[in-house]
Amino acid sequence: MSDRHWIAAFLDAQAAERGAATNTQLAYARDLSDFTDWLGGRRLSLTTAQKTDVEDYLVHCDAQGLAKSTRARRLSAIKQLYRFCFEEGFRGDNPAVQISGPGRDKRLPKTLSTDEVDRLLDAATRHGRSPADRQRNICLMQLLYATGMRVSELVSLPLSAAKGDPRMLLIRGKGGKERMVPLSPPARSALRDWLGTRETMEDDARAEGKPASPHLFPSRGKSGHLTRHAFYVLIKDLAVEGGVSPSKVTPHTLRHAFATHLLANGADLRAIQTFLGHADVSTTEIYTHVLEERLKELVLDHHPMARG
Repeated sequence: MSDRHWIAAFLDAQAAERGAATNTQLAYARDLSDFTDWLGGRRLSLTTAQKTDVEDYLVHCDAQGLAKSTRARRLSAIKQLYRFCFEEGFRGDNPAVQISGPGRDKRLPKTLSTDEVDRLLDAATRHGRSPADRQRNICLMQLLYATGMRVSELVSLPLSAAKGDPRMLLIRGKGGKERMVPLSPPARSALRDWLGTRETMEDDARAEGKPASPHLFPSRGKSGHLTRHAFYVLIKDLAVEGGVSPSKVTPHTLRHAFATHLLANGADLRAIQTFLGHADVSTTEIYTHVLEERLKELVLDHHPMARG
């Protein structure tokens, strides 16, 4: 089997056995393609590469100036591929099994203040070419901030998840894992308004002989729903309109704001882990930096030696 066939078999297994999302498969494919291209330049292949070759590739990535996180991700893809190939009998050994990665820099997540979030939500009420566009934009932003969803989870939400004025939203996350996240009253109101408008739009489409869409945020594109890129452009426009620095605003900073603001107001870390869909609580623990300010305020406000 050629390198291309090994990678194709690995990606198929990831999709079938682990429910890997399309974006995850594409990321694996890009990283493994870069590795096999590098091997090909040295007249090597996945079949013949040894441990020293994998280590040399990591040195090459470092010399290119790639970030630690990128190098760690590429090594992870290589390790998973070789583990799969060893288990399937494509190779009798695993050349990557004993290689340690560069680790990841633990950077504090960029987030937004409550005032900045309020300005984004307010901008959504004004931004859009039509009342329907504005209602959709309000719903998108309210749901994102109320649930801390990943942008891919938000734009691909099925209509069935939002029927019946739900108090909890069912979200399908990474690996097909489902979780329930409560909706705030403003998010429920925005969702209810958008569903009413969307139903009218669907009735008009059916009258023209067009099929109904299964997505909460439908579009005419290939995916059938609003794309991540389209939402990224939208949120940047809302930042400009709301007077928030566009460089600070991405769909992921709204997810960070959701977690940070919950924790700052006393929410349990395990509950936040569940809401975000993190498999490991250590991933959620990065948000505990907000507790430092809370603890300072508690001491300054209540310690007798701090008064006066």
